[in-house]
Amino acid sequence: MYDYKLHEHINKLLHAETDIAGKDNLFYTRFLANASAIKELYDELYTQHSNGAAAFDKMLQTIIAANTNRAEVLKQRDLVKSEEGYWFLSNKIAGMSLYVDRFCGSLKRLGTKLSYFERLGINFLHLMPVFESPANESDGGYAVSNFRKVDERFGTLGDLKAVQEKMLKKGMYLMIDIVLNHTSHRHEWAQKAKEGDAYYQDFFYFFNDRTLPDEYEKTMPEVFPEAAPGSFTYVPECNKWVMTVFHNYQWDLNYRNPEVLVAMLDTIFFYANLGIDIIRIDAPAFIWKEIGTTCQNLREAHTILRLLKQCVQVAAPGAALLGEAIVAPKEIMKYFGTGSYTAKECDFAYNATHMALQWDALASGNTRVMLAAQHEILKKPHGTSWITYTRCHDDIGLGYDDYMIEKAGLNAYEHRTFLKNFYSGNFPNSPAKGALFASNPKTGDARISGSLASLCGLEKALDDKDIYHTELAIRKILLMQAHSFFLGGVPMIFYGDEVGYTNDYSYLKDKGKSYDNRWMHRPVIDWEKNKRIETKGTIEERIFSGTQHLLSIRRKLSIVADHSNITWLTPHNIHIAAYMRDFDDKRMFFAFNFCADVVFLTWFAFKEKNPAPARLYDHWSKTYLTVGGDHEYLIMEPYSFYVLEPE
Repeated sequence: MYDYKLHEHINKLLHAETDIAGKDNLFYTRFLANASAIKELYDELYTQHSNGAAAFDKMLQTIIAANTNRAEVLKQRDLVKSEEGYWFLSNKIAGMSLYVDRFCGSLKRLGTKLSYFERLGINFLHLMPVFESPANESDGGYAVSNFRKVDERFGTLGDLKAVQEKMLKKGMYLMIDIVLNHTSHRHEWAQKAKEGDAYYQDFFYFFNDRTLPDEYEKTMPEVFPEAAPGSFTYVPECNKWVMTVFHNYQWDLNYRNPEVLVAMLDTIFFYANLGIDIIRIDAPAFIWKEIGTTCQNLREAHTILRLLKQCVQVAAPGAALLGEAIVAPKEIMKYFGTGSYTAKECDFAYNATHMALQWDALASGNTRVMLAAQHEILKKPHGTSWITYTRCHDDIGLGYDDYMIEKAGLNAYEHRTFLKNFYSGNFPNSPAKGALFASNPKTGDARISGSLASLCGLEKALDDKDIYHTELAIRKILLMQAHSFFLGGVPMIFYGDEVGYTNDYSYLKDKGKSYDNRWMHRPVIDWEKNKRIETKGTIEERIFSGTQHLLSIRRKLSIVADHSNITWLTPHNIHIAAYMRDFDDKRMFFAFNFCADVVFLTWFAFKEKNPAPARLYDHWSKTYLTVGGDHEYLIMEPYSFYVLEPE
């Protein structure tokens, strides 16, 4: 939509500071193209705000400053990415998520580890929060006290920039977090608010008494009912209550105030101009609050994300946005955008639903619940992508709907109880060694902590010196990784999983971590242990080389880029999850046995969609299979899988 007054206003601003006919012409074009959408989205939120007009001008100036401050090398990379189209859909990108200090100690040392990632096949790093956060009140770095200062535990901002530049030269990608929902109570804004500064108190949700907090809490679920019950904290310094949805040291930002939006947009641009390729927006579901609601997934939260996307597209078009919304399947889809903003909100979301469904299938040996959920997951719009994963720094929530479980013929409450007991080691003969996290006695809800290897049974097998179950555990680890690698999206390995780290219980000796059992699956890397990848036949070498092989297969097969081209095969065997992918007149089949037994899949499964193949090449085992008659079967060993290409 053409808005003459708005475009003329932007023209005046740009003429003063940019070369719109020369080097800034593309920026100018993008700005005018997006200006009406930016104004429309902004007005949805702030048209009635007393400071709305002034803050809007401030936002426009922030966008202009971001372009001015963007290095020429990053602008050139923006152009390359634009020419590639949706660059982040590529099958050639594979990531690892890690804590810098626990992985290698510091950012400087991380710069020396890039060859390790390259050897594995990783060219995309997600660094868990590296910006300043208070010791013992950091929530793993998600309680940020300074958005622009690297915590001294990791090094300096210069060290971060040096790592980024090394990665850029190697063609690698970098992702970091922006914590949009809250700050640490030690952030400068919060400190000034404590001192009674009304301007900064309006950056947060402050209340003089419990009247409104009590109204909010009638419908707000508790996020951490064990460690941090309630959603408000009393602040004695100013005799007020402040909203703290997560922990009492994490103060929720008040996006009803447009100054907060502008300040956080400026922070996003600060990160983008460091050369960050993907900006991970932490907890976007929580960023707008409304009495009488759950204060999650509200319409205004989506408006904010769309507005941020439009602004980033103008000044840093090579930067993609990831919305870390770990919510129900229908709600996750909304973070990609809806209506006229379909595929114009977040570029990425976590495929948390399928991650949990994999764990469901592994525990039950049955894929019916997984298949019952696919109709929702497949609604993801083209031009957006998933982060696919088996495990991350967080707990595993069973975030799929009860009707999906019931559609599989199971009782939802009993099935969820089984899964929680299975992975916490409280089910007879369960090989898993995990723990329940955030158990809520009021609702019976709980989530699951534990490393990939420990939840797959490796820890227990090693403790028992059980060779057979050690073998099964290794198979499970590679099965889980393979299933997420080829599903569509960018695979993200959690550090340590590539060599089979089991639970790390050292967190129990740290008072800043002992209350949070998620630290059991956030190991401190022992590089002597990692050296075992050099010794053929060790557990570390087998898992590392298996993961390496899977990633190399993925890089070779353009068909597994995120083309939204998955068709799930008829479930001829409930223990097997199998799907087909078509692209550019090519077809591939993927089959995964989630059962501890040898199972049989009719060859007819591969013939349902013409043309029927006669011979298949398995990229995993590097062998050929002859397709048999409909009365014959593909025999699958326990926890085995195939990556099949018709000859």
